[in-house]
Amino acid sequence: MDVAKSVDGSTPVDLGLFGPGSVSWRVHGNLLLAVGGLRALFLQALHPRAMAGVAQNSDFRTDPWGRLYRTGDYVATVTFGTSDEARRAGAKVRGIHRRLRGHDPYSGAEFRVDEPELLRWTHVCEVESFVSTARRGGVRLTDADVDRYYTEQLRAAELVGLDPGTVPASAAEIAEYYAAMQPRLALTRDAAAAAAFLFWPTMPRGLGYTPARGGWMGIAAVAFGLLPGWARRRYGGLGLPVGDVGASLAARSLRLAAGALPERYRHSPRVRDGLQRARLAGHDPRL
Repeated sequence: MDVAKSVDGSTPVDLGLFGPGSVSWRVHGNLLLAVGGLRALFLQALHPRAMAGVAQNSDFRTDPWGRLYRTGDYVATVTFGTSDEARRAGAKVRGIHRRLRGHDPYSGAEFRVDEPELLRWTHVCEVESFVSTARRGGVRLTDADVDRYYTEQLRAAELVGLDPGTVPASAAEIAEYYAAMQPRLALTRDAAAAAAFLFWPTMPRGLGYTPARGGWMGIAAVAFGLLPGWARRRYGGLGLPVGDVGASLAARSLRLAAGALPERYRHSPRVRDGLQRARLAGHDPRL
């Protein structure tokens, strides 16, 4: 928990689990986070049991935009909310996961959605996608910053019920983890259907056959292009390095376009609240 005094020294200000000096604020404080979130969904879908748990328990097909909003709000709360808000959000997620069960698509065995392997896969895909997307989109992060980010995010892993000691906490450890996990990954029918839905979701009312759909498909294509080559090949796509250049340029263009927007559009209310508390404590974060 990061607590500081207000500028006038009269009241303590809770700056949350990370605070304005963290790498997490820099990575999570721009709209590229949404692209990173989409990239994470493509990755997460390649784990057959994790994908089965989502397909059997989630409302992502009937309410995709509500699901995306709730996920984004959770990440913003954990990152920019007060310490109490972050802990309450984590407790709510743990409570939901504790009740959910799925059936393994191969063995038919019942499993818990909050199995450590599934939680760890979900967490690693998210944080690696967030930081790699930010970096390729032009956020200046050194190798040391990236490792520091992964270490910071152990707090987020603990919130969902993971033992931090079992979670990769550096770029090298995450690379080893992905290498170890690849034999367990597969493009199942559920994964293929989920990927297709990410490209062609049910649009909000009135936007089904408008330029909004084309814009969404473009963003989804960038997210897919930002996947590591081994993941693109799992989906039957090309994993050539030349594709990485185009995806990076597209991500950079999206970040520059988003940066030109007024703050009320660049940041959600929760992020703006966090920035306001930081300024009250005398910080001037630039996100």
